[in-house]
Formats: sequence, C-alpha cells, structure tokens
Amino acid sequence: MCSRYTPLKTESLLNEFFGVSGIDQPVKDELFPMYLGPFIRRHEFADVGDEAVPSRELLIGSFGMVPQWAEPKLARQTYNARSETVHEKPSFRDAWKRSRHCIIPAAAIYEPDWRTGKAIPTKIVRSDGKPMGIAGLWTEKKLADNQILHSFTMLTINADDHPFMRNYHKPEDEKRMIVILLDDEYEAWLTAKPEESRYFLRQFPADQMTVSPPTD
Repeated sequence: MCSRYTPLKTESLLNEFFGVSGIDQPVKDELFPMYLGPFIRRHEFADVGDEAVPSRELLIGSFGMVPQWAEPKLARQTYNARSETVHEKPSFRDAWKRSRHCIIPAAAIYEPDWRTGKAIPTKIVRSDGKPMGIAGLWTEKKLADNQILHSFTMLTINADDHPFMRNYHKPEDEKRMIVILLDDEYEAWLTAKPEESRYFLRQFPADQMTVSPPTD
C-alpha cells in the first residue's frame, strides 16, 4: 500500500505528460495521508461542446478519500482503495459507481523494503524517467463554511506475482501495488464507464520500474 509519494509539481511536465496547467497553491514535496496534493479529472464542463473548455483539469485535494458523511481525518485510512472491494466499501463505492476517475501525477512512490529484516523506505520511479500516472478515484465534501474539500484515493491491486513489487512490504503480508496507467490510457481512464473500469486495473510492467539511487 502506498502512503507516501512525491507529487509531480513542475508546470512544464504536467502540461507535457498530462495536458493540464500548473498548481496554483503550495504543495509539499512529499505527501502523506491528509496532505493536499494534485489530481487530474475530466473537466467539469468537458461535455458542453465549447472548444475553449479543456478536456482535463487539475485540482488540489486531500490524499485520502473523504466522502460527504465523513470527517477529514478519515483520509488517514482511505488513501488506498483495494480494487477487489472498491465497489462495496462505503468510502469508495459512490465514486466508483459514478466513475469519478482521476489521475494522480507522481514523480515517485515509496515502499518499505524488508529484505534486510527491517523496513527501509525505498524510492521507486519509472525506469524511462517519465512521471507516473496513478489511477485513482475522487470525491468532494461541502464543509461547514460552504468551502469544498476535494479528496482522492489510489487504486491498488495484488502484486504477489509481480517480479518487482513482490519484494516490498513485510514477508508475511500480501503484496500490493498501486495501479499505474500506461501513457496512452489516460484519456480512456478518465472517460471510462463503471462497467469498463476494471479493464485498467492491471499490473504495470516490472521492467519499467526501478529504484531511484539515493541523493546526497
């Protein structure tokens, strides 16, 4: 399960790889549950027929799903959604049913490597140097002051047989990995209907993932 990642914040890279404009408020360099970070969804008015409206928009939301009925602190538990049960869990089922798909742009993720007998936080990146487009769900909650809190979660799948990701997490635990979309799947994921959603919940190729060397 991914509870720490490096968000993609560089405007030129967000535009080049995801077709969205830059971030308009401060975002931390490393994100944990309840931190605010960027996510990309289909534009709210993408279907109005106005060519001036882009197909995608970038928003800032809480890392961790916060449905209308929940307190913001629930995000500490809802930052990942298991693909096997996402359709039935109270925190996620409405967003799944409504195809509230999003892409979480990330430069890297962190997972614990237990092969030495203790957890070593390990920075994982794409081997081709491109950012990750992580498949997620989003929702919104109206706060007491009528402000809107957006929030998002990362979808996860089993990785027991994944040549790369099976090396992470405790030896006795099930191996999990986030769903990293292929580059040419971004638009299809954002526009997919509920019955089409599970097609995208696949393992990212192991040879396209690597450990980032430590920096001084």
